[in-house]
Amino acid sequence: MHVSRWRRVRWFRAVLAGLYVVVLAAAVPRGAGGHGRDGSWSSEEAQRFWGPTRTADSAADDADRDAGSPAQRITGSARHFDGVPTVGVLFYVGEDMKDHHCTASVVHSPKGNLIVTAGHCSFGDDAAFVPGYRSGASKQPYGVWAVDRVFTDPRRTDTGDGSDLDFAFATLKPDSLGRQVERVTGANRLVRTPGYANRVTVIGYPDADDDPADQAIRCTAMSSRLDGHRQMTMRCDGFFSGTSGSPWLTHFDEKTKTGDLVGVLGGLNGGGPDGDAGSSVSYSPVNDDEIFKLYLDAINSREPKR
Repeated sequence: MHVSRWRRVRWFRAVLAGLYVVVLAAAVPRGAGGHGRDGSWSSEEAQRFWGPTRTADSAADDADRDAGSPAQRITGSARHFDGVPTVGVLFYVGEDMKDHHCTASVVHSPKGNLIVTAGHCSFGDDAAFVPGYRSGASKQPYGVWAVDRVFTDPRRTDTGDGSDLDFAFATLKPDSLGRQVERVTGANRLVRTPGYANRVTVIGYPDADDDPADQAIRCTAMSSRLDGHRQMTMRCDGFFSGTSGSPWLTHFDEKTKTGDLVGVLGGLNGGGPDGDAGSSVSYSPVNDDEIFKLYLDAINSREPKR
């Protein structure tokens, strides 16, 4: 298993310490009740839980930010930047904001409440999505959104053909004003992957252990086919643990900060090769019929059955 994307050891240590319960991504999420304590989990509660007191100790990291414009050319290394409204991080209760474990992004949906990430990213009770995450900020720029329900393909596996299904959707609860997330952040467009060779802009959030800046990164690269799989691969340094689920965007618009989502960082071994190359070579399943079937399950709030 490619552990540099998703640190299972961290989850096991937390479970042994009794801090929180992790639900493995391979398990089918529970039904229409979604996540939460008797349905009480809300975006307003999530905002209170991850307030400024939990992020004050990381405010010093802001001084290290690069305020310049992100690189637009094809490059072999990711660059820190201030992020975009549609892309953010996932948390569990029992963690502070610096302990985010995966990246997710908003995709357009009829209700405007949908995010997409990697299928191997686990969701426990009381999970939340923070778009445009800013380390140490007293207030997150686009709020904190409670995860309601998660949709994964039950055939997903870490290796073999099942790794071609390493994507997941989650619906979010509205904020205290009754707004859905897409109204606040905008959304990327879920489209079919046109082929294996694409010029993609990939945006993600490495975890603070691997990247102390605790800031968004982006890289523009050319993708190609991963031999033996319905997956793309790209080469770009800097995609450490925490970047699973990062959107692969084509036709990225620098004005709207949105694009066409043709993949998410994931797939074989959790999204890259084992060993030292894990942070410089990344994978993504292609968007074919299977992801659109799951998308229809998510927008219709029905259990995925295959």
